[in-house]
This record gives sequence, C-alpha cells and structure tokens, in this order.
Amino acid sequence: MEMPVMALNQQYPVLLITGPRQVGKTTMLEHLIETEGRGRRKVSLDDLMERELAKTDPKMFFQLHQPPLLIDEVQYAPELFPYIKILADTRRQPGDFWLTGSQMFKMMEGVQESLAGRVALLSMPPLSQSEIMGEPENTPFSLELSALADREKHRTILDTPEVFRHIFRGGMPTLVSGAYQDANIFYSSYIDTYLERDVRRLSNGIDSLKFLRFLRASAARASQQVNYKGISDDAEIDQATAKSWLRVLEALGVIFLLYPYSNNVLKRTVSTPKLYFYDTGLVCYLTRWSSAETAMEGAMSGALLENYAVSEIIKTYQNAGQEPYLYYYRDKDAREIDLILERDGKLFPVEIKKMASPPRKLTKVFELIEKSPLQRGAGAVLCMADKLSAFDQNNLIIPISLI
Repeated sequence: MEMPVMALNQQYPVLLITGPRQVGKTTMLEHLIETEGRGRRKVSLDDLMERELAKTDPKMFFQLHQPPLLIDEVQYAPELFPYIKILADTRRQPGDFWLTGSQMFKMMEGVQESLAGRVALLSMPPLSQSEIMGEPENTPFSLELSALADREKHRTILDTPEVFRHIFRGGMPTLVSGAYQDANIFYSSYIDTYLERDVRRLSNGIDSLKFLRFLRASAARASQQVNYKGISDDAEIDQATAKSWLRVLEALGVIFLLYPYSNNVLKRTVSTPKLYFYDTGLVCYLTRWSSAETAMEGAMSGALLENYAVSEIIKTYQNAGQEPYLYYYRDKDAREIDLILERDGKLFPVEIKKMASPPRKLTKVFELIEKSPLQRGAGAVLCMADKLSAFDQNNLIIPISLI
C-alpha cells in the first residue's frame, strides 16, 4: 500500500487511512515518515490529554501541532475536521495531514462534510497473502491471462495444507511476524480490548456474553447469505440489534458484505448480501478450529476457503488504492456463481473450489449471466491447482496462490 499512499500524498492536502485496529496503519505511516524527510510530527488521540485538547480547543491543538502532521485515531475528535479544512485551503500544501482512523462509521460524516475534495481515502486491510509471502503485488487481481502468467513467474504456488495454514493464521501483523505466538490469547484480547469497546461506543448498550455469541454466530455463517434471524437466535438478541452490530463491524473493517449482481434483464436474482470477514484467522478462532489441519478437514473448509479467496481479491484492490466492483450471483432457483468481477464493461465469473483438478462442468453455471447487458469476459475456477491452466480460451483454472 505504500506506493498509492505516496502517490496520493503528492496530490491531496489530506490523506486518511482507515481500517481495523492492529493492521499496521500507524506503523506503515511511521515508516514512510522516515523516508519522506519533511520532519513530520505525530500526535495520537489515544492520549487522553491530546484528545481532550483536540475536542475542546482545536485551534490551540493546531497551534501546538503544526503540519506536516500525522494524527492517529482521528475519529476521537471530529471537531478537528473544520480546522483541517481551513489549514488545507490556506496552506495549499499536498501531504500536510496524514490521518488514521479505525471507526469509519462515526467519522466519515465529518470527513464528507468538511474535507470533500481535499482528502484522499484509503482502506487498509489485514496483510494479504502476497505481502505475507514477501511477494507484494501492486495491481488488483484480474482474469487477464497475461497478468496471471506474469504473476505466476513471481509467486510461490502453495499446496492445500499450506493455503489452510495461511487461512488459520490470518493476516494480523503481530501474529504473522511471530511477535505474538498464541493466536487464542491474541484474538481473545482483540475482542475484549478493541471490538467490544468500539461496538459499545457506536451502539446502544452491549452485553459482553451476547456479543461474543453474536460474533461466533456471524463467523459460523461466513461465506453465506446474511441470516439476521439465525444470528439473533444464536446470540439471544433481537434482529434489530444483530443488524446494528453487523453494521458497526462493517464500519470497523472487520466484515464486509458482498451484494448480488442484478439488472433489469436478470429479474429472478435474490437481494440478500453474503457475509465475509477480512481476517480468516479471526473466523477460525471464533468457530473454534484448533489447527490448520482440523480447519482443512472440517465442515467449514469450503466456506473458509471461499472467505479467504474473496477477501484476498478485495485486498488486492484496497492495497492498490482502487475500488473493487465485486458481486455474486444467485437466483430464485438456487443457482449461484461465487463471485463476479465487473471491470471495463465486462463481467468475469469465478467459482471457488477446494479441489486440485476441477471438472469442466463447473463452468456451465457461467452461462447464467450471458443475458446481462454487459459482455461476459473470461471465467475462472479458483482452486488448489499447482499451475495456471485453462479448460478453453474463455475459462481458466487459477491457483488461489495467484490472487
């Protein structure tokens, strides 16, 4: 993500990096400060004294902390946004303000009202598989054969057990680096210290036990259509609360919803979104898998693999500073396509399977979108194959390692 950050830093006076806690937003920006050479200072609003000053006397705050400046956890003091606007308009200096925030839900309104046209927004997810493997990719995943062939030259193709080790470990930097060895302790503390506290701040009232049940009920339904009644029944909460907590988790960058593709021609499609987590390690913790091996052999293995593949594709767009246009297809006859990428006026259908040698018949379902007004591009089966290949020129077989 460093390349899009520095490119936008040359254009916009304000840069805002959002994303879930503990994914390395501040660490990345502190590294860039060292290479930037502008003498940028950092102030964190986790510091209660700094937060109080920012909220009660933002003018004095900026007299003490002048740009170029990094403000960490800016969502705690939306009162700063009007003053950032004034300074940005007065100074007209690209890159004056770097902001981080982990609560998009609460702060985006202030950003939109005060900083429209002045701020570049980037979303930072947990580490992607390419970053973990030391093979970072700065272009979004696509089904272009030439791009995939180039990716294959620089990637290590993982077998199924290794893919599930990535799934089980997840993408939180402190776990990936080995700074924290025990994932159970990390995720337990993460839920108590961050998620529950943030949801409590953004939602009306919260019972800790019911919230943990809600998280587990949601994780058990990863890669499935959202079922508010099922989640609320499992967590012993009402459906309104389940919807509210899911919205907050989405705003915190913990989950995302994948919406179904539809248009005026394809009238029999469903309207319910599917639920995914950005970090599969958190899903494994919440659904109580004790190891990568048990997750690989368990009843959720297909759902975990789909969640992993879809989230990894989204990360390639976020890390390139681009907006993904991703959907799934399902009609009232229960016919489904796992993923559809919309790009350059075309639809690219994708099936995700836990198999090394997928049969051609899997591509039959791609015919469902041929009546769409948009042209159908190449389709693909994302799977555990050991190399890039194809059924024919319109249907590819892609190892999940090439995302």
